[in-house]
Amino acid sequence: MLAIYKRELKSYFQSMTGPVFVAFLIAFTGIYFMAYNMTAGYPYFSYTLSGSLIVFLVGIPLITMRSFSEERKNKTDQMLLTAPVSLGKVVLGKYLAMATVIAIPNIVFCVFPLIIKSQGTAYLTVDYISIGVFFLLGCVYAAIGMFLSALTESQIIAFISTFGILLVLYLWDGILSMLPSSAISGLIGVLILITIAAVYVWHMTDNPVLSGGIEIVGVLAGVAVYVVKSEVYENLLSNLLGRLALANVFTDITSNSIVDVTGIALYLSVVIVFVFLTVQAIQKRRWS
Repeated sequence: MLAIYKRELKSYFQSMTGPVFVAFLIAFTGIYFMAYNMTAGYPYFSYTLSGSLIVFLVGIPLITMRSFSEERKNKTDQMLLTAPVSLGKVVLGKYLAMATVIAIPNIVFCVFPLIIKSQGTAYLTVDYISIGVFFLLGCVYAAIGMFLSALTESQIIAFISTFGILLVLYLWDGILSMLPSSAISGLIGVLILITIAAVYVWHMTDNPVLSGGIEIVGVLAGVAVYVVKSEVYENLLSNLLGRLALANVFTDITSNSIVDVTGIALYLSVVIVFVFLTVQAIQKRRWS
């Protein structure tokens, strides 16, 4: 795993991908820092950092798009599949290299609160927690992008699909506000989610019996709950999907100085889930 980590990290900085990501994120944040903290005198660097979330929408797809799609296109993924290390270690090595690239600008950001402190009042605890959560959010996005890269051999498709999903997550609160709150709409939404899960199981296992069973049992259970107690489905979509507003964990710190421990646990859980899904997606190609 260490060898793969070193190779991947080196490749990021032998190309322009790593330097461009690091330089652009630092420069973009620096502009906000000068405008809000230095010029306007706002004492929270965490507020400045929230303006840099939009950089992740382009920057994260940039560093994840080649992680597995390039290997698949160049047929070098066969070497990874037959390497004398487990597939999980291969995926972790690549993922940790991405996380390191994301960590570099965040280490630089640790200097900014000290600059604010040298000029007057600063809130170092909140600022440093926000930097840590900002880094974790970047790692979450990287795990999602890595998974999507493992599904295709086209770097362009990997980039566009990751950008699209991150954009949806960025706008998630606004999207949820447009969802209907009636019980029947909640039921329809649940049935759609069950169908998506069944299709994914079929794609990963090529087992129509298993995926069909999941679909039938899920639909029957969903309809039965609706018949017995339909009010369960009222506002269900908003409540169920509300946790997907991943950026809210970070913005709660910047806006209200509130650290949501469950939100941090959610970040770590999402990372674990998408690293696992990446391993399974590659494992499927090994046996197909």
